[in-house]
Amino acid sequence: MPEPRKFDLAVIGSGPGGYVAAIRAAQLGMNTAIVEREALGGVCLNWGCIPTKALLRSADIANLIRRAGDFGLKAGEVQPDFPAVIKRSRQVADRVSKGVAYLMKKNKIEVVKGTGRFQDRRSLVIFDESGKETGTVQADRWLLATGARPRNIPGLELDGQKLIAYREAMTLPQMPQSLVIIGAGAIGVEFAYFYHSMGTKVILIEMMPQILPLEDAESAEAVAKAFTKSGIQVLTNSKVEKVDKSGPGVTVHATTAKGTQEFSADLCLVAIGVQANSDGMGLEDLGLALDRGFITVNEQYRTNVEEFSAIGDVIGAPMLAHAASHEGIAAVEDMAGLPAHRLDPLRVPSCTYCQPQVASLGLTEAKAKEQGREIKIGRFPFSAIGKATAIGEREGFVKLIFEAQYGELLGAHIVGAEATEMIAELGLAQTLEAVPESLAGTIHAHPTLTEAVAEAALDAMGRVIHI
Repeated sequence: MPEPRKFDLAVIGSGPGGYVAAIRAAQLGMNTAIVEREALGGVCLNWGCIPTKALLRSADIANLIRRAGDFGLKAGEVQPDFPAVIKRSRQVADRVSKGVAYLMKKNKIEVVKGTGRFQDRRSLVIFDESGKETGTVQADRWLLATGARPRNIPGLELDGQKLIAYREAMTLPQMPQSLVIIGAGAIGVEFAYFYHSMGTKVILIEMMPQILPLEDAESAEAVAKAFTKSGIQVLTNSKVEKVDKSGPGVTVHATTAKGTQEFSADLCLVAIGVQANSDGMGLEDLGLALDRGFITVNEQYRTNVEEFSAIGDVIGAPMLAHAASHEGIAAVEDMAGLPAHRLDPLRVPSCTYCQPQVASLGLTEAKAKEQGREIKIGRFPFSAIGKATAIGEREGFVKLIFEAQYGELLGAHIVGAEATEMIAELGLAQTLEAVPESLAGTIHAHPTLTEAVAEAALDAMGRVIHI
């Protein structure tokens, strides 16, 4: 057995939280290692954020070709080559993962392949895929960035064949003719849009009163209407009771507004939450505090055990890649003695990449009222924006929620073609404590979709121009 490898910091998990934290640690002069059992980049780069956007790009192009006539162009019938679409997605993921490998080499971060289990607070035993011990990593400090995985729900146990999760949904060998999706959060909604665009009959089932339950009600309603219009069957306030896999496909039994209904399909995609990857490492033996499997941390991302900090999905919401990256930087800077504070969830943008896209940050209207806030709301539809009409993307709106007395931007909600790009302006506005006058007074180029932001701010002040 080789001698233990010793480091100032070892990061476990190489997702957007882990690898970014490792780079920042190296910049601060720490001798750093990163432990990863799969491909560098974690779930996000290999099985989430990046490859799904590659799939959705194929969907967007297919839909745009179908609309060619709207732009005075003639095009034949779109015939998706499903295996080729999947292959491109995997190639994109591989390319980005290789980019992370380059960054590790550039920053002199040692990559340790394998799964680890703690022997004590300073030693992690490494095992390969077969379970064979391959060595030991020793470190003065540890950063746990192990992420999360799909949750198995009693009665909806994933089998990877008929009841699948996002990994299987991204690598199916052939396109299903029909698909039931249980759960209409961001993952469920994005896959509903993708598979419908490929030609699959999609049924989307959500237990809550609206799809995208964490989004503003107006945003969720807009997407639900667009989905329904396109041919996706959307059911809310519907609880799945069981899934029968005895036949050639699946039959989903659900209680809906119409009573008990059955929905048959080739496959069922379960997208109803995740559980933390905190097991199997021996954390309990070290005394780390856990809450329903998620690691408990303080404002500086430190656990109750001195040598350990934790970030990302393994500590719970907000479970977003960009949040994990910022958490990783904060945790490492804290280790280096620099001032660091826990991320404010209300300043973390949330994006869903279906069409129309959805992007938001801060409070929804319902949450603001629930908190007893006095608010002013500004809205502006893309249908009144010249650029939106010119490019054929009139669907959607910008909705801004301000505190009534002082004009603090409490929430921003965008539904539309480029919503996920536009939200950054409002994140910056929130960081710089912009008020409606600031946004309205900022000159937005014409013609652009972002003019809707200025108009929504004007609307909140009762001064809207173009509607």
